Amino acid sequence: MSNHFDNLFIVTGAPGAGKTTLLDAAAAQGVRVGREAARGVIQAQTSIDGPALQWRDSARFAELMLDRDIQTHAALLSGSGPALCDRGIPDLVAFGRIMGLAETDHFERAARLYRYNRIVFFAPPWREIFATDAERIEGWEHAQRIYAPMRDAYVEMGYRIVELPKAPVAERLALVQDVIAHG
Repeated sequence: MSNHFDNLFIVTGAPGAGKTTLLDAAAAQGVRVGREAARGVIQAQTSIDGPALQWRDSARFAELMLDRDIQTHAALLSGSGPALCDRGIPDLVAFGRIMGLAETDHFERAARLYRYNRIVFFAPPWREIFATDAERIEGWEHAQRIYAPMRDAYVEMGYRIVELPKAPVAERLALVQDVIAHG
């Protein structure tokens, strides 16, 4: 069974490419926003010195992200109007490939079951704004390296990519709102 949920839009792409800033601006205008699973998992696992961190156990980390992504998907479905998701379940398909995880078929099954709007907003690597932080410890080279495999995973899942311009947040948000309004 597979459903297509037209009000759920994914904003994804390279780490450090301005996704969170864009989503914060959308939330300030009243748009419902689902937050990134990876940051939540890293924060929770770090606070308890847990094993499910990407640099300790990538497979456990991915399972917790999947669970959070499914919960976010369900929570956003219960509201009305468009919602923006900071990444989505298809990101895990790419993550499994990039990390060379042994068991990943269920990521693809989940990505096919928990659908989003066919349009996905992709933030390309953007050197001028890239920065690491407490949860984003990978460097610029990582951001560049994972971008194409992520795009490939979304295309394979049947999504249409809309690349966000390297532009001020207001311009990016206007583009997102226009695409959502006019498809």
